[in-house]
Amino acid sequence: MAALDGVVAHPHFLHSLFWSESGNYLLRNNGDKVEIEMLKGKSLGLYFSAAWCGQSQRFTPSLVEVYNELSSKDNFEVIFVSSDDDDKSFNEYFSKMPWLAVPFPDLERRDRLDSLFKVRGIPHLIILNKNGKLSTESGVDFVQEFGADGYPFTPEKITQLMNQELVARRNQSLRSILVSSSRDFVVTSKGEKVPVAELEGKVVGLYFSLFSYERCIAFTPKLVDAYEELKGMGERFEIVLISIDQDEEVYKEALMNIPWFALPFRDNRCDKLIRYFEVSTLPTLVVIGRDGKTLHSNVADAVEEHGFLAYPFTKEKFAELAEIEKAKEEAQTLESVLVLEEHDFVIKNDGTKIPVLSLVGKNILIYFSADWCPPCRAFLPKLIETYDNIKKNDDNLEVIFISCDRDESSFKNIFSRMPWLAVPFDDPRKASLRRKFKVQVEGTPVLISIGADGRTVTNDAIQLISSYGAKAYPFDAGRIEELKLEIEAMAKNWPQKVKHTLHEEHQLYLASRQGYYVCDGCEKQGHLWSYNCEECDFDLHPRCALEKRPENQSEMEEWSCCG
Repeated sequence: MAALDGVVAHPHFLHSLFWSESGNYLLRNNGDKVEIEMLKGKSLGLYFSAAWCGQSQRFTPSLVEVYNELSSKDNFEVIFVSSDDDDKSFNEYFSKMPWLAVPFPDLERRDRLDSLFKVRGIPHLIILNKNGKLSTESGVDFVQEFGADGYPFTPEKITQLMNQELVARRNQSLRSILVSSSRDFVVTSKGEKVPVAELEGKVVGLYFSLFSYERCIAFTPKLVDAYEELKGMGERFEIVLISIDQDEEVYKEALMNIPWFALPFRDNRCDKLIRYFEVSTLPTLVVIGRDGKTLHSNVADAVEEHGFLAYPFTKEKFAELAEIEKAKEEAQTLESVLVLEEHDFVIKNDGTKIPVLSLVGKNILIYFSADWCPPCRAFLPKLIETYDNIKKNDDNLEVIFISCDRDESSFKNIFSRMPWLAVPFDDPRKASLRRKFKVQVEGTPVLISIGADGRTVTNDAIQLISSYGAKAYPFDAGRIEELKLEIEAMAKNWPQKVKHTLHEEHQLYLASRQGYYVCDGCEKQGHLWSYNCEECDFDLHPRCALEKRPENQSEMEEWSCCG
């Protein structure tokens, strides 16, 4: 910071900043040249950005709004410092900007500014006051958070606004959430403006969505059904769309297919609400109560599972739904999980149909996986090995594959390598099973264990198989406790510390491990126990650490989970 002050903050700072052998001027996007002296007495924003940067493309319209609001009443100017790759990209991007720019051919001046302000990523917005003193290097954050209200973007102004926001959070209302300094309305699908005041006193859902995103595409019709059911029942419930779409045509098309309200396209409140409610997943449906306070940070899963029955989204309602779910789980049978109307069979990879009824009384693993998924491909050989080892001694196990592939050819490709059964690729049960077990496609592989009585044993059979292999069968809590006791008994025979040629600096101490680690010897994953040097973060599987000790070999060979 001191270096910047020394270079910038002096009476001739404009000359030192923007001087160039090629000319002491900046450009407008119509080609007009603006002498540097015209910037005297103005606060400046140096905007480091590029057309190829998605984050820059998203931020630039917000900065345009702020600039247009400030430039008419304050001495504020923005100078674009391009990081584009070519003149064409620069010109196309700059054509959308109402401010000035360093000429693109002047690479020496652009590089000098990059170096002076230590720009390490874009978009980056430096704010200088009228004397050239640095106000902030966090202009992007401040513009996103506070818009034009943040001007002149000094630490003192931002602190003042943050304190005001803390007060506003304590006194949250629907108006404080949805109304901005330039807008006090929401819009309908026809573009009509409806005052936010008309929503006050109602339960309001804030629907954060990206309509080009698969999960939002699938969820929106279910939300429409729930909304229309509630409106038909006369409930005082509304939804306001907070769109994250960057394409206005996509936004307009989405708006035409929903029966509720929305914030205008690219409204500067959208980004602020994403941060305010700490939205980290899509879709998200935040519920605001009749008093304007937040009832729930995200009820999307509840609507997905229960539809309008989740209303009014209170703690009491969720407790009631939890009791219903508990009763369902206790009454669960294999048929209730795997049969849907006339879909009462699974298939072999040669197409043979196997009735679900013939699987009743068996231990079932429901395997959600996909050919495109690297973790799925990595886990498949381990699951096949475990399946084969269990089947040698107990024919009461079956695996049923639920494909998360994008096309049938991919489904067939991976299913051809599996020795078990599957739900057909285009079967509606796939979606209902993903909902029931709350499986997200991006979270695969997932392995659910269903006991012989048809009830769910565990939703995390992958970890059990990764840790214990076939020894984990039948995957219930009793068996896992037995394994832990066996391993603890075995570990009592191992030395508490060893010296090893791979880590001669320190001794390695036997340590119980709660999670996974990677062995620094064989570079494979381990679990449960390791020989560890805490100081160096070094681990060896017990197998690798004790491989020179014949007395331990028979035990080591039994327990792949220990390496």
